Amino acid sequence: MREIVMDTETTGLDPHEGHRIVEIGGVELLNHMPTGRTFHKYINPRRDMPAEAFEVHGLSSEFLSDKPLFEAIAQEFVDFVGEAVLVIHNAPFDMKFLNAELEWAGLRKLPMSRSIDTLAMARKKFPGSPASLDALCRRFGIDNSTRTLHGALLDSEILADVYLELIGGRQPDFALATDTRPDAQTGNAAWRAKPRPAPLPPRLTDEERAAHAKLVESLGEGALWKQYRS
Repeated sequence: MREIVMDTETTGLDPHEGHRIVEIGGVELLNHMPTGRTFHKYINPRRDMPAEAFEVHGLSSEFLSDKPLFEAIAQEFVDFVGEAVLVIHNAPFDMKFLNAELEWAGLRKLPMSRSIDTLAMARKKFPGSPASLDALCRRFGIDNSTRTLHGALLDSEILADVYLELIGGRQPDFALATDTRPDAQTGNAAWRAKPRPAPLPPRLTDEERAAHAKLVESLGEGALWKQYRS
């Protein structure tokens, strides 16, 4: 199973009030194991940066002024995501912005059914406890000391660790089910046993085969062995 743990930073709370995405980060997981593939873009929102948003992520209008517009990176983002499940902390917020930006770029929206909300997961698992990303890092002993400001890629990397803890810790299937090599590029990299180029030589001797056949014959016509004898 291919998943993208992702995060966005924005200019505000609602895209339909003129706010835009200014940063996207994503981390690829295959069968709950990081592959090393990431997606990260800063985006020019074509508007001013409100002070309250700047205090959260530290991305100024000046810094973003020479960055690409969303429509310039939209197809690259869609190609990276593919058909993967999106793992997001407070998924309704990010999905609202992503789908608004995709619609404005003339691309297909992402179904909400493809998202996993780790905020809802944490609240269900630890009712009444703080469920922010920082609070979950403290709960699981995850180092987030470099997170002085919100950043989409850094938060995605931290969220990947939190998500793996929420579902039961790293390698819940001991990585036996699928191919988790870093160079695996899609969710179709499931491991499958390959047929042997030549059958293994028989281990039974002719004498052992004859003795077994004689024993089966002595068991009578109703013997179960006779139903499976070649």
